[in-house]
Amino acid sequence: MPGPKQRPSRKVAAAAAAAAGGTRPADDDDNGPATRRTGAVPRPTRKGAARRPSWDIGGALLNVAIVLGAVSLAWFCWASYVRWRLTARLTTPLPAEPAVPQGSSLPAASPDRFWGSYRPGVYFGMKTRSPRSPVAGLMWMEQTAGGGVGPLRHTCEQGDALARYGWLTHDGRHLGVHEALERDFSVRAAFVKRAGGAHGGDWSWRVTVKPRASVEAAPLVSLLVYVATDGQGVLRPRVEQGERLAAVDGSSEELGDFRVTFAAPTAPKTNDAKYARYNSLRAPLGGLERVTEVVRASLSGRFVFGPDDGEERRYVVAVDGRQLGASEPSDGHASTLVVHQLTARAPFQMEVLFESGSVERRDGALAGAALTRELAARQAAFDARFERAFGLAGAKGFPPAQVAFAKATLSNALGGVGYFYGRSVVRSPLADEGAALYWPAPLLTAVPSRSFFPRGFLWDEGFHQLLVWRWDAEVARDIVAHWLDLLNADGWIPREQILGAEAQSKVPAEFVVQHSQNANPPTFFLTLRSSVAGLGAGSVSDEDSAFLRRIFPRLRAWFDWYNLTQSGPVPYSFRWRGRDADTSLFLNPKTLTSGLDDYPRASHPSEQERHVDLRCWMALAAGVMADIARTIGEPHQVYARMHRELSDNDILDALHWAEELQAYADWGNHTEAVALVRERVPPAPGQQQSRAPPQMRLVRAVRRAPSERFVNALGYVSLFPLLLGTVEADSPRLPALLDLLRDESRMWTPFGLRSLSRSDPLYQKRNTEHDPPYWRGAVWVNVNYLAARALHRYAKLSGPQQRRAGDIYNSLRENVVGNVYRQYAATGYVWEQYSDSTGRGQGSHPFTGWTSLVVLMMAEEY
Repeated sequence: MPGPKQRPSRKVAAAAAAAAGGTRPADDDDNGPATRRTGAVPRPTRKGAARRPSWDIGGALLNVAIVLGAVSLAWFCWASYVRWRLTARLTTPLPAEPAVPQGSSLPAASPDRFWGSYRPGVYFGMKTRSPRSPVAGLMWMEQTAGGGVGPLRHTCEQGDALARYGWLTHDGRHLGVHEALERDFSVRAAFVKRAGGAHGGDWSWRVTVKPRASVEAAPLVSLLVYVATDGQGVLRPRVEQGERLAAVDGSSEELGDFRVTFAAPTAPKTNDAKYARYNSLRAPLGGLERVTEVVRASLSGRFVFGPDDGEERRYVVAVDGRQLGASEPSDGHASTLVVHQLTARAPFQMEVLFESGSVERRDGALAGAALTRELAARQAAFDARFERAFGLAGAKGFPPAQVAFAKATLSNALGGVGYFYGRSVVRSPLADEGAALYWPAPLLTAVPSRSFFPRGFLWDEGFHQLLVWRWDAEVARDIVAHWLDLLNADGWIPREQILGAEAQSKVPAEFVVQHSQNANPPTFFLTLRSSVAGLGAGSVSDEDSAFLRRIFPRLRAWFDWYNLTQSGPVPYSFRWRGRDADTSLFLNPKTLTSGLDDYPRASHPSEQERHVDLRCWMALAAGVMADIARTIGEPHQVYARMHRELSDNDILDALHWAEELQAYADWGNHTEAVALVRERVPPAPGQQQSRAPPQMRLVRAVRRAPSERFVNALGYVSLFPLLLGTVEADSPRLPALLDLLRDESRMWTPFGLRSLSRSDPLYQKRNTEHDPPYWRGAVWVNVNYLAARALHRYAKLSGPQQRRAGDIYNSLRENVVGNVYRQYAATGYVWEQYSDSTGRGQGSHPFTGWTSLVVLMMAEEY
């Protein structure tokens, strides 16, 4: 056990005194109170002197008015300039070399990554890494009995109620296999790419439709494959025999000439020809977000399905240009949509070939037997590489079903990477100009959920790249660089990226504007700490060294922004900005900026708050900055000193240790005596009293006045000094933290650590009438990964809790991995969060953002 505490240092004493007083000590360079502004004082007159004429008083008043007018005008001009300057800085890129090297996204620089499944919001689609890429995509629908139709599947939706969908295999570059299970049939779509030419090479799809085993009659299914331009490029359909769209010839500035060929359907095993009905559509589009709308508007019921066996059936759904009432698009630069629809009885398969005009010689088309061989070879390469990377079958001994689950989870993380281009809508609280537009920018990023969050989130992405970096460091470095290129002149990154019309179409208007005072946890420092081998030991690879040199100026600006804008009320403290200001409607005002949303903070937001999780993030960031600076030969002393101070356990205890809770805690203006109650809403002035029952709403009732104190919530925030390794291995606080997380009455469950203690007053409480609990008890895999990572580390460090940390680690890892797998096996999905009482998956699905960290827990890669 550690010896007695040393006498507190001057810094600890200052921090403790400031914490107790709740005010910041005066700075050494304080110049005292500001000089008071005074008006002009009249000159004294000699005793007995004659009085000045009255017109002198009028002149003096006129002079004062002129001076005041000039001052007002100057102040108005200055304020206008300041507002303009603030808005200009808000929407001006950081003046530093780009983190993404110039031209690195072009096909000549990365041909095997130019084309990809960079449209995570649709079930199956492809585009290039360019702002105005032509896109290709897949839709399907079932022709039901009696002339009806099943749902038109295209974009991933929470309400689609598919038995399962997702990537079974995806290597991030060359291969992807996606499967969707409907009630009566499955749709498996695979792509594979082949290098060649100057524009990213060729690719081919194979789409296979099979009836489910429980279905008696083979379903009649329509596949709709489309090609669309996004304001740049030309598409020319090639129709055979008056109805069948055989191919589309296209051209664009970036791709040159290309051709997309639609092969006739065949039987999956025998490759025998299958009877099909063909329909096609060519229409103006107006924007990629309108693809589903245009196709749905074109559907018509005037066609007949009549195979050779004599069956004749009228069906109501086929694309038909007559339904749109618009002329065919011209061969200009407007967005254009071309759809090829085939309808056949399952089972059947079809192939789609994209061939670049810049490929001069081909060893045959990537179709039929050649496509089969290429898919098999790429699948075998993926399986072998997966085992080398994670060792789940061999070193870890997982059975085949769990290895397949891990492969699918990794594949969904890689298949969830999208390429976006557009402008964020931003606003500064210091400028009165309202919302402004960021500069147009690209973003390569993974998304948390293809159905519910098909866009980039800042703190999520740091977790995503922990897994991606283990699989493909080049892809992960590229993604991190794209995010860092979004820094503005102040060093701020908008925390939610809603770029382009497709992304904006999925977001409610109130969440579109990003506020420049709002942070998010800087998880990219965690990514760099965990992923750059040798960081801090001076032995990083040449690739990582070059990458760190390129991004260091941007990391420095980002770190400085946090240090400047998120500083707390006393030395060595930090405070999240952007808490909900309206305290009357929320049981506890949310702190979206922390990433933990409705996790209980101080009940009454104030500038006196101190947030322990943000302090730990800043300690981690300072240490990473110091290590990077040492590695690349930049000055590191300031970062190293800040890391020492923020890692000083005595200062941490003085600011955040709540002795009565035996845990670390936030500080603020707080009371736990709050509740949501029904309030009668009186009629508006001048409005007559209605006979209808009065409208009732839930509002917060405060039953005991708040006071400045430690916030008595026990949960994830209480553990952050442990989660991010701030607490030393021999700290006298570590046993209490291990007690907290291992206590079944508080945080421990058979499924992982719950986010809020079961004994907390706000456990599983709604935050508003329409706002169910989110971070108030559910099990979240990202924080459980941090806990497993920390326990794994403490189990290797010499200290009195070493053995206990190892035992808890083993149990926690088994609980989390086992439950996530069981829920996947039962439901077909990886989930956003898990019930702390049943383990059931809940929230959005599939959620293979940070929940995919379960793969690293299986492999014990931290």
